[in-house]
This record gives sequence, structure tokens and C-alpha cells, in this order.
Amino acid sequence: MSNAGPLLEDNRSVQSLRRFCESRIPNPESRFPSGFTLIEILVVVAILGVIAAALVLSASGSGERQLQRESEQMRALLAYACEQAELRGREIGVSLNSSGYRFSEFEHDNWIGFGEGEMRPRRWLAGTAASLSRDGHNVEIAAQFPDKPQLLCFSSGELTPFRLDLALGDIPMRYRLDGDANGGVALAMLKPNAH
Repeated sequence: MSNAGPLLEDNRSVQSLRRFCESRIPNPESRFPSGFTLIEILVVVAILGVIAAALVLSASGSGERQLQRESEQMRALLAYACEQAELRGREIGVSLNSSGYRFSEFEHDNWIGFGEGEMRPRRWLAGTAASLSRDGHNVEIAAQFPDKPQLLCFSSGELTPFRLDLALGDIPMRYRLDGDANGGVALAMLKPNAH
């Protein structure tokens, strides 16, 4: 009996030591807590909020950037067409319709459209609204191209004076192209409620 006491104590000591060691060694099954802390949830919500805000800002600004690029491209192509009219010694016309615009060259009493190259036909961005005026009078932009171009680049380097406003969907920003008789084309951004 005298031997049972120390043995029992040693056995308890070993079990205590075993429990102590096991508590210090991580258990692979209990490595991850079963839930998330409030701080972890708040961090995830904050990150998602920042991502959502960035997406909204980029989506609202992308339409404006597309309209700006479209307007700049049209201004550059009009300037190019007037240069080409002067170099070729032939008038180049610009025809607009509700879905796009095209360039044509006056040859043998006919307007012959360019099929390729820089002056190939172009389509407006989906949702683009164009309004054209010459000498303060509105010019209709129909679904079909007109028989004769609405704007002319003359071989002398002159251009039909015009004003073309471009808008895209619900975007409040608009762009205005103003062509002068000397062949210059200016581009301006119109802020909301500017006329």
C-alpha cells in the first residue's frame, strides 16, 4: 500500500504534465476558431465598401471618357478630312445620321464614300445623340444618310461653318464641336445646363 501512494501521485503528475503539454501544442482541428470576430467582419465590410465605391466611380466616369474620346476623334477626323481635301484638290463631305457618320469625296458629279482607311464610315457610341446646326439653323440628322453631305471640306481649305453637339445617354456632360470657315474645328466640353 505504501507503494501505491507514490505511484498514484506519479501517475497524476504525468497526466497533469501531459495535459499541460497538450494545451501548449496546437491541435490541427482547433487551429481556426469556429466564428469571426467583430473586428474581422468590420474590416471585410470596409474593404467591400471601398471596392464598391471605386466601381461606381469608374462606371460613372467611363461614359464621360468614352464621349470625350468620341468627340476628340471626330474633331481630329474633320481636321484630317479638310487637310486631305486641300491636298487632293477635291471637296470632301461629311454626312451624319442617327447611327454614325461617313466621309465622301466629290468625283465626276457624285459623292463617293470612303470604304476604308482613316475616313472609313464610323458608328456613334450606343446611346449617342447628335444635334447639328449651320448658320444658327438646325439640320436634321435622320436614320439614313442624306443624298448630299451636310458638311463640306473645300479644296481651298475652307469648311462649312457648323456646330455639332454630342451627348451620351443620361450623362449630363456634353461636347460641342464648332467648325469655322477657315477649316478650324474647336472642341469644348459643356457642363450641365450650359447652352
